[in-house]
Amino acid sequence: MPDRTALGEAALVLARGGVVAFPTETFYGLGAAALERPAIRRIFGLKGRPETKPLLLLVDSIAMAEAVGEVGARARALMVRHWPGALTLVLRARPGVPEEVTAGTSTVGVRLSPHPVALGLVRALRAPVTAPSANPSGLEPPTTASAVLAYFRDAIDLVVDGGATAGGEPSTVLDTTVDPPRVLRQGAVSV
Repeated sequence: MPDRTALGEAALVLARGGVVAFPTETFYGLGAAALERPAIRRIFGLKGRPETKPLLLLVDSIAMAEAVGEVGARARALMVRHWPGALTLVLRARPGVPEEVTAGTSTVGVRLSPHPVALGLVRALRAPVTAPSANPSGLEPPTTASAVLAYFRDAIDLVVDGGATAGGEPSTVLDTTVDPPRVLRQGAVSV
């Protein structure tokens, strides 16, 4: 079980526009408050990530997903069946979702992580959190807090050490804005 005090401190860092690395069910992720443009821009800068590549968001519920994207009947059924889990669903973004998150696509990818630290952080912030892997683009995603620190040293504000993660396949990304839905990345969930 994650330490509630540590998660509260991490959520405060995020709320102030900071960047926090934290474990997910596969790798460590780089978190920023998903609706804070300056923090999102920091994520792109830290990773050297192309601005044309959208950021996925972690949510804590279907209701939180509905706050950032349009959840149709098919997407809702997939959420009920596969969440929490390694399925990222692409939805039409709601107004207010920064273009930096969507990379100008007008869509947003959302996922509910089963990892207690990742989920606990989203709940502590009470808002979606970005979660690209905590590595510079093109380098190996980290499975330990020490590997995150080796990449970023003092460039990020906080690392929540949740122990080693499992690694493995990333989440499956399914675009539900088209009919039939289209697999954008095959991952841990077979579609």
